[in-house]
Amino acid sequence: MRKRFPAEVYVEGIRRGDRLVLSRAITLVESRLPADAALAQEVLSALLPCTGKSLRVGVTGVPGVGKSTFLEVLGHHLTERGHRLAILTIDPSSRRSGGSILGDKTRMETLANNPHAYIRPSPTGDSLGGVSRKTREVMLLCEAAGFDLIVVETVGVGQSETAVRELVDCFLLLLLAGAGDELQGVKRGIMEMADVLTVTKADGPNQDAAQLARLELQHALHLFPLPASGWTPTVTVCSALEERGITDVWAQVEAFAQHTQQNGWFARNRREQNRYWLHETLRQTLLDRFYQHPHIRALLPDLENAVAEGHTAVPEAAKKLLEGYGNT
Repeated sequence: MRKRFPAEVYVEGIRRGDRLVLSRAITLVESRLPADAALAQEVLSALLPCTGKSLRVGVTGVPGVGKSTFLEVLGHHLTERGHRLAILTIDPSSRRSGGSILGDKTRMETLANNPHAYIRPSPTGDSLGGVSRKTREVMLLCEAAGFDLIVVETVGVGQSETAVRELVDCFLLLLLAGAGDELQGVKRGIMEMADVLTVTKADGPNQDAAQLARLELQHALHLFPLPASGWTPTVTVCSALEERGITDVWAQVEAFAQHTQQNGWFARNRREQNRYWLHETLRQTLLDRFYQHPHIRALLPDLENAVAEGHTAVPEAAKKLLEGYGNT
């Protein structure tokens, strides 16, 4: 195992923007070793006053919509404007190795070499959907390191967008035209969560289809009630390949941020997110402790087999496990 630094080394290194120290701190935070947990919390607590000053944006879309190409072009555009950008790409995990499968740095090669951008792929591990259990803590470390824009890219539509929504200030949904069904089976819930929508790959023979999809999506949005943010979502079209429309997309993100900061929703949303993650952390910690408990580990295999074979009802088995945990 790689040697760990003292907490003050991580803290000082991150405050001065040292990428090597930042990467090592992220590895520490993502570690599931009990010995690393206390050190990670000490580092996060010391850095907490340096966090919260970035704009956090979630980006999602179906596989093939061009998220990585879009983000690469957008990333260069933003860094050219003087921003420091961190992209947290949530990769599906290999069940064998536990590591990332897609390797997002290879999918955004030129941006990965940009001195003002930082890309960090994180495997989902055993978390439900497309959000790493430690994504929020990684985001805080990046903020403390001076990145003023944080982008969280998810695996795709249907992969725990609700959890991403609880991480970010603005939620950007990328859509693909010309796939037959212009809404591509996008559920109402995903549409309602989106603050900004854009139809990608609006180039070549696909331009007309992209414009038609934009009109249909805009019409569909008018049928939804006004969200709590008070912002009426808009739909744009863009082509990352031809680098067209990218600035229009970001202009909508900035307009959303300005609107919600002025009406107070931005700050209220962050406070509610903090409450949400407190309860999520409690749930996950209790679940981990439950499954790691020696008595449960001894009981669980036999009860699993009994349930699988139909000899014991699921509620009965769960009750025995909970009672076994509560009595130890």
